[in-house]
Amino acid sequence: MNTFETIRFAIRGVSANKLRSALTVLGMMIGVAAVIILVAVGNGSAKSVQSQISALGTTTLTVSSGSGLFGGTDTSSTTKTQDTSLTLDVASALEDPQSAPHVKSVSPVASGSSQNATYAGSSHSISQFVGTFPSYLSAESYSLASGTGFTRQDVNQGRKVAVLGKTVADDLFGSVNAVNKQITVNGNLFTVVGVLKSKDSSGFMDQNDVAIAPITAVQESITGYGALSQIIVEATDENTVTDAQNEVTAILNNKLKVSDPTDEPFSVRTASQLLSTTQSTSDTFTVLLGAVAGISLLVGGIGITNIMLVSVTERTREIGIRKALGAPKRVVLTQFLVEATVLSLLGGLLGVVVGVVGSQFTIVGIRPVLAGYSIFLAVGVSLVIGLFFGSYPASRAASLRPIEALRYE
Repeated sequence: MNTFETIRFAIRGVSANKLRSALTVLGMMIGVAAVIILVAVGNGSAKSVQSQISALGTTTLTVSSGSGLFGGTDTSSTTKTQDTSLTLDVASALEDPQSAPHVKSVSPVASGSSQNATYAGSSHSISQFVGTFPSYLSAESYSLASGTGFTRQDVNQGRKVAVLGKTVADDLFGSVNAVNKQITVNGNLFTVVGVLKSKDSSGFMDQNDVAIAPITAVQESITGYGALSQIIVEATDENTVTDAQNEVTAILNNKLKVSDPTDEPFSVRTASQLLSTTQSTSDTFTVLLGAVAGISLLVGGIGITNIMLVSVTERTREIGIRKALGAPKRVVLTQFLVEATVLSLLGGLLGVVVGVVGSQFTIVGIRPVLAGYSIFLAVGVSLVIGLFFGSYPASRAASLRPIEALRYE
């Protein structure tokens, strides 16, 4: 029997029980589709976070307590002493043109999360209410869609004015112009002086769900006068970022009386350093998602073993007749391996179609980014699974003795 005939017999065997074969193919399809879609979601999440960090600008430095990636001290629960906390006094020291000539602006940040804001019967829980200086807007690449920003004089006088992100403005005001309207936050009235233009957001964080106000007003009414969440520093230009980082580090070491530079109670990170760290984290996240999806592929492989063992049992007499008529062990082995491979490969190809289509939709707020390697990897793995999990049933079929197979009832 030639190869063509062997494949034809294998395909006939697969089509003999259409429902059972279809369910086996479905299992493989789900596994392959899951791998492709989850890897795409991981890539999409990583791309989104990276774009947000890149949007900070190449001249931005982030000073935070400790050495966390995006860290910062929660002003509502910090237990750090004054000597090691980031405060307004520390931020003011960074504005010294003599000690830090390469620093363009310094924006201390005190933030409170999930602040409920109301206006004329409408309410919205603001994800992040930021208290800072006017320079924060340019340092974080925010731009105004309407109205104006607040001023340093507003900061000095503790005026309760705020600039709202688009999400907040839309939920509270709808089509009404928000500028010069007053919102209530924690029982305090804040006058809206401007609305920000929309920024791209990830599924985990809406950058437009924000309100920005003078830090003095925010500390008085929302966060209290504890340590700052972080300090945003802007270098004079791209070529002086390293110099600015060194200057900021030196000032902080002196101001916080750090005796051991290898154990600094703060971190000063550039956008490129943040990108490098998040890339490592997102790669791990993507691999983890792919591994979880890979479990469903394993389950699909077990399903192939099961259906092929059942097929061998049902066709024992057929195998005995073929071997009695002279079919060699190799032909029987090849036939059942081809059947298992056809089931697996068909499920893999259908899974690719489902995975590619599914990757075109936004999932949990994340726009998936299809990875070409995941398609080839998923199809390749499905093919290997077909061969691996089909080898035992095929070997069992090929090893049947003709006389015993013919006696099988």
